[in-house]
Formats: sequence, structure tokens, C-alpha cells
Amino acid sequence: MLNICQVIIHIIFLYCIYRIGNWIQTAFDLIIPGSVIGMMILFILLTTNVIKAAWIEKGANFIINNLVLFFIPATVGLINYLDFFAGPGFLLILIALFCTLLVIASSGAASQWMLGRKEK
Repeated sequence: MLNICQVIIHIIFLYCIYRIGNWIQTAFDLIIPGSVIGMMILFILLTTNVIKAAWIEKGANFIINNLVLFFIPATVGLINYLDFFAGPGFLLILIALFCTLLVIASSGAASQWMLGRKEK
């Protein structure tokens, strides 16, 4: 029970930082999304040790472990556009797959290069 309460408190804290980022974006009419501003705030708070990583660790791990569930609404929303993806939108799928493979290959090559450089 205590573990569940800690996870809920951590998620509430993370959500508050997200809402602060959205408020800053709205108040100053910035082009940067509020979620990105919230991540920058969280990064600054963590790097300056204003908050400790342990204070949000359980909630963040819970969100990361269940991240797949956040993609379900977007995937279901694509059903409304099946006719588009059956026609010219099919090229978008191919382009996205190709770019994903390109990113995976270049990231793998770069990390292998860095590891080889580090060993020397």
C-alpha cells in the first residue's frame, strides 16, 4: 500500500511540473510546447539537486514501464484515416519505417565507434 501511495505522489509531482511548463508556455505565449518547458524545468531541478532523483524515481519508472498504454489512443485514432493510408499515405508508412531503420543503424554505428574509441 505504501509503495502505491509513493508512486501516486511521484506521478502527481511530475504532473505538477508538466502543468507549470504548460502555464509558462501559455502565460508568455511561447512557441516551445509546455511539456518541453516542463522537462527543462525538471532537468534543471535534478541537476541543481533541488529535488533528488529518488523523490520521483518510483513514479517515473511506473510511467516508463507502462508507456505502451499511452500509444493506444493514437493508434486507435489512425483507424479514422485508413482510407488515406490505403492510398498515398502508404508512402508515409514506408518513409517512417526507412527513417526508423536509418536512425537505428546510425545510432548503433555511432555507439560502436564511441566504444571502440573509449577502449583505445
